[in-house]
Amino acid sequence: MEQYSVTGMSCAACSARVEKAVSAVPGVTSCAVSLLTNSMGVEGTADPAAVVAAVEQAGYGASLKGAKGSAGKTAPDPLADRETPALRRRLIASLEFLIVLMYFSMGHMMWGWPVPAFFAHNHLAMALLEMLLTIAVMVINQKFFVSGFKSLWHRAPNMDTLVALGSAAAFGYSTVVLFGMTEAQTRGDTEAVMQGMMELYFESAAMILTLITVGKMLEARAKGKTTDALKSLMKLAPQSAVVVRDGREQTVPIEQVREGDLFVVRPGENIPVDGVVVEGTSTINEAALTGESIPVDKAPGDTVSAATINQAGFIRCRATRVGEDTTLSQIIRMVSDAAGTKAPIAKTADKVSGIFVPAVITIAAVTTVVWLALGRDVGFALARGISVLVISCPCALGLATPVAIMVGSGAGAKNGILFKTAESLEQTGKVDIVALDKTGTITAGEPRVTDILPAPGTEQAELLEAAFALERCSEHPLARAVLAYGQEKALAPEDVTDFAALPGNGLRGRWKGRDLCGGSESFMAAQTQLPETVREQGRRLAQQGKTPLYFALDGRVLGLIAVADVIREDSARAVREMQNMGLHVVMLTGDNERTARAIGAQASVDEVVAGVLPDGKEAVIRQLQQRGKVAMVGDGINDAPALTRADMGIAIGAGADVAVDAADVVLMKSRLSDVPAAIRLSRAVLRNIHENLFWAFFYNTIGIPLAAGVLIPLGLTLNPMFGAAAMSLSSFCVVSNALRLNWFKLYDPRHDHKRKHGTPAAKAENSTQKSEETTMKCTMKIEGMMCPHCEATVKKALEAVPGVEEAAVSHEAGTAIVTMSAGTDREALRAAVEAKDYTVVGME
Repeated sequence: MEQYSVTGMSCAACSARVEKAVSAVPGVTSCAVSLLTNSMGVEGTADPAAVVAAVEQAGYGASLKGAKGSAGKTAPDPLADRETPALRRRLIASLEFLIVLMYFSMGHMMWGWPVPAFFAHNHLAMALLEMLLTIAVMVINQKFFVSGFKSLWHRAPNMDTLVALGSAAAFGYSTVVLFGMTEAQTRGDTEAVMQGMMELYFESAAMILTLITVGKMLEARAKGKTTDALKSLMKLAPQSAVVVRDGREQTVPIEQVREGDLFVVRPGENIPVDGVVVEGTSTINEAALTGESIPVDKAPGDTVSAATINQAGFIRCRATRVGEDTTLSQIIRMVSDAAGTKAPIAKTADKVSGIFVPAVITIAAVTTVVWLALGRDVGFALARGISVLVISCPCALGLATPVAIMVGSGAGAKNGILFKTAESLEQTGKVDIVALDKTGTITAGEPRVTDILPAPGTEQAELLEAAFALERCSEHPLARAVLAYGQEKALAPEDVTDFAALPGNGLRGRWKGRDLCGGSESFMAAQTQLPETVREQGRRLAQQGKTPLYFALDGRVLGLIAVADVIREDSARAVREMQNMGLHVVMLTGDNERTARAIGAQASVDEVVAGVLPDGKEAVIRQLQQRGKVAMVGDGINDAPALTRADMGIAIGAGADVAVDAADVVLMKSRLSDVPAAIRLSRAVLRNIHENLFWAFFYNTIGIPLAAGVLIPLGLTLNPMFGAAAMSLSSFCVVSNALRLNWFKLYDPRHDHKRKHGTPAAKAENSTQKSEETTMKCTMKIEGMMCPHCEATVKKALEAVPGVEEAAVSHEAGTAIVTMSAGTDREALRAAVEAKDYTVVGME
């Protein structure tokens, strides 16, 4: 997506006009214009020059972000608040003339405030003074007239058009009255001159411009605060780095750091670019990027990210990503892109904004004509028409969505939750079902030793030492858990000789001159006599989702060590929070049914789908989508198809790799509690948008009839000046309401509310009934399976057989329960398993 800076826009009608013009350029596939950041995102193959030309032809200015001008200077920062200071200067100058004008027109005429004698007895001179003061205010605020009439000329009227027409109408009518007063003065008709003074609207013309400027300044100031989160991220970017070149340390600007450069960071300094530690150890504070306050230990081989703080030691690193490729730059780009895209809910407001201004001009003209037809004087009828023009506010409609999106995406970024688009921020809160990948999401993703149970007569130290010595020779994933535990305990046993790994069975070797073996229950039962107490302990652990590993020395059982992929500390709480939000939580895993249900029970999920290989997750998501909108939460590595298929893909634990292509939402931390936080934030943003749109529609629905004089029979009327004040405050209220999101507590579940989920449950029940009518089950007894990886191999082989819908495999029970359509060839099942070097001993 190419990003452009756009100038000259003043309201939603302007952004709609620019969007329409650019969308018509050949090669443009999509275009999103942000009034909030005065930016535009364009996708497609169109030439940037053609895009800029289309914007200029529509009456606005545009430039490609990052492009250099003729003087070689980079385009100005689009987030810099240049608008507020300029509006403040305009306001101060306007007030200087307006105060004098109001003193003469209102103070003297209504309350008898003293004025010089020349004016006190010369009404014509006073009227002329009012006109000159009004002209001064109009010149100061000429931008309204230039922009408004320019837009009208391009047949795309905007808010400035309404202000310019209202102010010009008041000034023009007052000028006509002034000429009438001059003619009456020559006739000596003092009464007509006095009547003319009462019909002057010079102060209204000036007051309208000044009040709208007040509103614009308040709005600009509030809009500036909505990008505070993005600005604070930009300020984190270091400006220089200490690199090692030719054996010497030298400080260079950050732009001169190249990929592969060696750089050093001392305690207290910021990491300048993304890199890998090559020398030294330290603790790094990554709160700026992830929101995590606890520092992270770093050693050689670990990655570091730009803008994080080195708190302890001296480290030497090699640059891996520099410039626009650093994690910080990607986060900034992601937040900026989210603000530059359109949420689906904004399309309604855009459609209304596109026809709003022409409709208001029509209503104002009709209002004036109707009052004249009813016999009212020109001044009264014109006042009603002017009130309609100046009270109508398309800005409130146009700002309702983008300000909330900008503040919401910024609040998420501060907590390590990145929404790629405005649509993802809106839609995340609308999901009905959350599918969680077990490994690396609910669990830590690394097997750990959970239980050490020595057999009677065996010391725990002896069991540990023997297991560590044997598993040290193995490359099996479960061996790593035993190795890690042994290293923590600083074990240093003698090496094993004559080591042999028996696939699908176990391990064997010579240790201290004796035979040492270890493996699954079925393997060990063939090697030695397993005591019933030890078998029972193993079965109990297996029911809890753990894998028991048995060990024996010279035929004497030493005991067993249980290994499991344990759930994260916050997983159960996060699942509970999602359930309290009315979400149906599903766990996907490749484990067998018993292990999966044990983990599912610990995490308290609503539904467990076991025996799912990585390439089968996409099919499960497709089935879940029949029951509602689905969010898939995975690590973004082997979950890409499922993340893409889901209505909302959420990548967890992305860390420095924030640009996970398949995901709509990226969670930088490996913390499941960020998932309900993201959903909670999305719902808060959507609620805020609804509040803003309600206010914008309600304001215009009430304000326009009131300004037109519909409620005059009830004694309610509206002066054009009060109409201008109301218009000024409407946009300010919308932006201020969006700023409340800055104080939203993402991790506070106290205000969560449930949504109804009867439909998913009913669909699940119907689906089960139908499947029972058309499918059958076959239980296969298989020898040779030792661990979950064996299960996965058998499961994949069985599910590749035509007619097989699902295979639930258990290495502990030595069975595979196959769900298949009637008529499936059973011998094909046997052949598929035996082709993987396992033995089928029975089929029921």
